[in-house]
Amino acid sequence: MADTEWRNQMTITELILLGFGDLPDLQFLLFLMFPVIYIVTVAGNTLIVVLVVTDQHLHTPMYCFLSNLSYLETCYTSTFLPRLLASLLNGDRTISDSGCFTQLYFFGSLAATECYLQAVMSYDRYLAICKPLHYSALMNSRFSLQLASGSWLNGCLSTVIFMLFMSPLIFYGPNEIDHFYYDPIPLIKLSCSDTYLIVLRDFILASVLTLPPFLLTLTFYVCIISTIMNILSTSGRQKTFSTCSSHFIMVTIFYGTVMIAYMLPKRDKLRDPKKVLSLCYTVLTPLVNPFIYSLRNREVKEALCKAVSKCGFHKNMQRLQDNKLA
Repeated sequence: MADTEWRNQMTITELILLGFGDLPDLQFLLFLMFPVIYIVTVAGNTLIVVLVVTDQHLHTPMYCFLSNLSYLETCYTSTFLPRLLASLLNGDRTISDSGCFTQLYFFGSLAATECYLQAVMSYDRYLAICKPLHYSALMNSRFSLQLASGSWLNGCLSTVIFMLFMSPLIFYGPNEIDHFYYDPIPLIKLSCSDTYLIVLRDFILASVLTLPPFLLTLTFYVCIISTIMNILSTSGRQKTFSTCSSHFIMVTIFYGTVMIAYMLPKRDKLRDPKKVLSLCYTVLTPLVNPFIYSLRNREVKEALCKAVSKCGFHKNMQRLQDNKLA
């Protein structure tokens, strides 16, 4: 009887993303803050990609993975932050159901790809620290490209399967999602369909596809830390740890905030803290990525200095030519 009543209602074709609408005092501050974050994120990560592509000294497996991660972070932020800025500007928080699922696909595929890339980068650091004599043989340019391509392929294909499981969802009732991006969990809760099998399939799929890269990352860093602790000299330990410290920081921020956000009890009082934690892995991680890898990496800083000096040299040459023509 209840099912018949639901079906007699019109199917919902639009969803409302509440975002930070329950924090009206922060609307203006968020509108000022998010554009700066987005510009810095895109500019910083794009700069790393350009440096890796143009500088021959950075054509190594480690920087191949770094450029892929930087490109991913740019796309990752672009899937939801422009939409969030638009909703803060004009107050329109509605989106079509097709647009919602499109955003959900890109967001999910990029998140899954990041898990695989983090595991691949951990493996690269594991070989460099734990098996330095075999590193060149085990991690060459061709193999690094295959690992990077496999990460993208696995992330995209796994999300296709995930979206196929969610495609039968039907929406008749409430259409408000209390989040700033389209998270699958609250979206499934809004559906009037029988979601038991969908939730079960999605849980199994998420466990099979995302748990292995997390466990691999964890295992590699346990081995790395164990190897570093066995180094006798303090300077040797510091020097060795510096080669993986940047990636270790990023992995800790990414997985730490994700795990805390999804493991918090589902209570109304914790909705705002969950949003803040979600900002950490969706906004903070892409933002700090270029700074951590550039400020803590000598080769990236040298490549940046070379690029700046080349730009200055070309500008001076252009000025001299202009003066001669004058």
